[in-house]
Amino acid sequence: MSSHIEQSGVTVLGLGPMGRALAGAFLDAGLRTTVWNRTPGRDRELVERGAVGARSVQEAVASSALTVVCVVNYDAADAILRRDAVTDALKGRTVVNLTADTPDRARDAERWAAEHGIPYLDGAIMTPTTTIGTPAAVFIHSGPKELYEEHRPVLDALGGTHTHLGEGISRAAAYDIALLDIFWTAMAGYVHALAVARAEGITARELAPFAMGIGAILPPIFEQSAEEVDNGSFSGEGNPMTSAASSMAHIIHASEAHGIDAGVMRAAEGMARRAIGLGHGGDGFTRIAEVLGR
Repeated sequence: MSSHIEQSGVTVLGLGPMGRALAGAFLDAGLRTTVWNRTPGRDRELVERGAVGARSVQEAVASSALTVVCVVNYDAADAILRRDAVTDALKGRTVVNLTADTPDRARDAERWAAEHGIPYLDGAIMTPTTTIGTPAAVFIHSGPKELYEEHRPVLDALGGTHTHLGEGISRAAAYDIALLDIFWTAMAGYVHALAVARAEGITARELAPFAMGIGAILPPIFEQSAEEVDNGSFSGEGNPMTSAASSMAHIIHASEAHGIDAGVMRAAEGMARRAIGLGHGGDGFTRIAEVLGR
């Protein structure tokens, strides 16, 4: 193995759009960067920019004290890392896994790493590829604080905000899942609203400024609701659950009158009706968080 590779500061495994963005940011920061991807050829542009294209995973991980993994899911990460030669090459070297998956998978990865003497940090990227290397990037991390601080100077090369959420390895994945839950249910609501609006002769462009107004009222509601959920008050003053369920029923009726599937809203109404049936009709909508968690 050449000294060219041995001097590398960081290795990136996985060169999909996000992996390429991560490797590019490391290069822009002047870090010696080794890259590897399962599909050959993905590294061409990065190599032209100065990255070292490793011929194998073993060579890639052996070239750096820190390996950053960003692939489609933990099945893909396991297929890359959990091979004898790779595991041996990783002993004593830190893995930061920025692959998105579930908290359970993060805990499983931590157990595997501990069994093989591999220091391990888990994390997630909360912003699109275009933000990487800029102040707009948002990264969350979990695992041993001391290990995180040791590698923080290299991670900082990725730009943006880095938050260590705690020593529990699955905390980053849990935040990621919860935040994506908000994002995708909100997006599902938005595209459904666009379909209903279009059926009533309202264009997406016409609706958009009003939709943004709805979006803007959510942050203060999130903040107030968080306090209610944590202290168990669930006040329905001003907007009780019964009122919310009635509003949802109107949306379902209007949707289905146009032949538009209202499954998402029917699911939301079902949660509200369940809470009402348990005697919480006068409570606020956030009571559902407690009902679902039982």
